Order: sequence, then structure tokens, then C-alpha cells
Amino acid sequence: MLTILGFAMIATFLVLIMMKKMSPIAALVLIPALFCVFVGKGAHLGDYVIDGVSSLAPTAAMLMFAIVYFGVMIDVGLFDPIVRAILKFCKADPMRVVVGTALLAAIVSLDGDGSTTFMITVSAMYPLYKRLKMSLVVMTGVAAMANGVMNTLPWGGPTARAATALKVDATDIFVPMIPALAVGLVAVVVLAYVLGLRERRRVGTLTLDEALVREPEPEPETETVLVGAGAGAGAVSGGSGARTGADRGAAGGSGEAADGGAGSGGTSGDGFQGLDPNRPTLRPKLYWFNALLTVALLTAMIMELLPIPVLFLLGAALALTVNFPHIPDQKARIAAHADNVLNVSGMVFAAAVFTGVLTGTGMVDHMANWLVDTIPDGMGPQMGLVTGLLSLPLTYFMSNDGFYFGVLPVLAEAGQAHGVSTLEIARASIVGQPLHMSSPLVPAVYVLVGMAKVEFGDHTRFVVKWAVLTSLVILAAGILFGII
Repeated sequence: MLTILGFAMIATFLVLIMMKKMSPIAALVLIPALFCVFVGKGAHLGDYVIDGVSSLAPTAAMLMFAIVYFGVMIDVGLFDPIVRAILKFCKADPMRVVVGTALLAAIVSLDGDGSTTFMITVSAMYPLYKRLKMSLVVMTGVAAMANGVMNTLPWGGPTARAATALKVDATDIFVPMIPALAVGLVAVVVLAYVLGLRERRRVGTLTLDEALVREPEPEPETETVLVGAGAGAGAVSGGSGARTGADRGAAGGSGEAADGGAGSGGTSGDGFQGLDPNRPTLRPKLYWFNALLTVALLTAMIMELLPIPVLFLLGAALALTVNFPHIPDQKARIAAHADNVLNVSGMVFAAAVFTGVLTGTGMVDHMANWLVDTIPDGMGPQMGLVTGLLSLPLTYFMSNDGFYFGVLPVLAEAGQAHGVSTLEIARASIVGQPLHMSSPLVPAVYVLVGMAKVEFGDHTRFVVKWAVLTSLVILAAGILFGII
């Protein structure tokens, strides 16, 4: 019964948000609460929620301060050279823009943190997608898949979890998988090329000079939901001239416009919000300080010198103090990024209700055991393939911790009974990460869709099929190369 109710709860959640019958926050809270009552454990709902919140509180704190930190870095111009380089490559060609999105997301993913990748990628690409009136779900989908492939780095999370759970070396898992993962990354770039060609046919091609021609400001009071191609809900009508919520006025009486919100920057005359060369938040004299601070922060994160939430908390405080020594200016920067902080942290704590109920009631354990039990005995020698296939749905519907520490040891034990090595099972377990990065249980995905002004349901409908295809390409390459 718990197995059926677990699958029913997940299906209900996905259907309602994809049909836009409920907002993700409401669905993440109300649906598990209702199913908790169905299971007959409504009296324990409070305990489940508190346990879920406790487990995700460090993640929420990390995202809150990471948004502030990278928002400030965007404001002061740290990533402007990256944006200019991408724009130079893209040349206002939709195909190049989508391929550039995949390449940028893959490069930035080297830091091993999804939220960082999405903040930088959206900040660089969002204004260009808006100006060219391209589909924003193409941007979120391609970024999520590229990050999912790169998320398998030993310091990215899944590989380290698999190594810990199976007591093997993370290097022994990752290094042999490099050829298969490289094929997966090439598949993402090829897919970006195909999607870019589709966008080129839909919107046409401009020269960069034509794309930079000033357009009249849209009426600020007229809002509409752009559908079809996937432009995010709530975008101001006028397509490429839309302004983000960060383009608010001055805050804290500093006389400094609160432009440059996470992912946007100030509204410039050319319409590229993130590239205004005259925005008052720029700090060119502090460029190398900010660059070294960011490198030091990412290095400390990779080396695990301190917990990631602590590192971003210290980094955000230092970045604000050095770049904006006056308190009113610091208040203005925090206010400029408050919308993103509130949206993301609220979504994370709502997801804590979902994960808390799923785990506390035992649904997730029953679902995992049922899936493992349904494996035919004849598939024993093919447990590498079975593990790879199961990693797709299980890492989508479960947290990485639940899959790698709860299910993977069972799969590894079954594989060993049929002569399949533990390392082979471990390598197969990471192939589902391109799909996992768009799971509703991954906090970073809410950074992605929130900053891109895309409905989570629209993103899900678009990305799932392509992410599954990418994961299957990695699995096939692993089998073909004899890695799995």
C-alpha cells in the first residue's frame, strides 16, 4: 500500500504542477500533507516536516547566501567578460546562443555546485534570450542537462556519495567513466545545436548590431503570460524588452539604483540588462579582488575546508563589505536580490515537507524495495544495465542521499551475487544525473527556473524527454566502451 501511495503522491504532484493547477510551493506542501493523512500517520506530520526542514536547512542557507554572493559579483561586473565573450561567439544567432548556453553551463559546472552554475548561466544568457525572443525553457533545459553531466565530478556530490556508500574510491568510479560522460556532454551540445536550429527557424537570425538596436520600453503595468515557445510566466509584455523584478528603484536611500538583481543587472539603453557598462554598481578597481575572492571561495568549497553554507555566508559578508562599504548601499544590494532569495528558500523549505513525508512514512523505502524486487532473476548478470536504467527514475523521484545510501547498496549486493563488480554498479549509478538535475527535489532547479522566469511545469514538460535521452546515451556509451 505504501508503494502505491508513494507513486500516487509523486504522480499527483507532477500532474498538478505540469497542468498548472497548483503552484510548486503549494503542491510541495499540501499534497504530501494529504497523503500523510491517507497513510494514517497524520499525527506524525509535524515530526516529518521538522525532520525534513532540519535536513534541508543547510541547503537553504547555502542557496540564500550563494544568491547574495553571486548576485553581488554580477552587480560589480565580475562576469561581464564572460558575458561579452559569449555574446561575441553567439553573434545574435539563436543556434549559437543555445550552444553557447550549453558550453557556458558545462564550464561553470566545474565548481561542482548547481546553484552557482545556474546563477551565472542565466545571468549571462537571459538578456540575450529575451532580446531575440527565444524560448526560455530551451535555456533552462540545456543548462540543466549540461550541469547534470558535469555533476558527476568527484566533488559534485553523486560520485562521492556512491563511493561512500559502496566503500570504494571516487577516482575509480569517475576516471573510467570519463569517455562515456564526454559522449554525454557531446550529446548535450548536439542537442543544443538541434534546438538552436529550431529556434533559428522560429525567430530568424539577426546581426549583433540589429539585436542591440534600442526598443521602446514596454508599458510597465501590462503583464502577460507568454506561452507556446516557453517564455516564462509573468514576463512583461513586449518580449525582449521585458524587465525583471530586480529593476526596482533605489533602496535604503543610498542614491544608488537597485539595478543588477540576480540574473539581470541594470536596465541599459541597449536593453541587455546584464551588460550595462555604466551601471553604478560596477567596481572595476576591485575586479581582481573579487576574482581572487571567488576563486578562493570555490577552492575552499572543493577542498571542503568549511561547510559550504559557512563559506558562502562569509563570502557574502566580505563581498558586501569590501564592494559596498556604506550601509545604505549594502541594504540596496540585499534588497535587489531579496526576491530570488525568498523564492528559492521558500521552495526549498516547501520541498522539505515533500521529502520529510516521503521518507518519514516509509514510502520511499517501499518504492525502492519494490523496484529492486521486480528485477527478474535472469537480469542478474546485467545488473550494471539495470542499475543505470533504475538510476533515471529513482534519482528523479528521490534525493541523491536516498538513492545512493538506501538503494545503491542493495543493487550492488545483488550485482555481486551474479559476478558484477561493485565499481561497475557504482559507475552505472551516476548516469541518471542529467535527469536528476531537473527533479522537483533538487533545490538548485528552483534557482534556475526562478531566475529565468520560467514555470517549473513548463521546464519539466520540456526537459524530461531530452534529459532521459542524454542519460541513455551515457549508459549506452558506458556499455559500448566496456565501462559498465
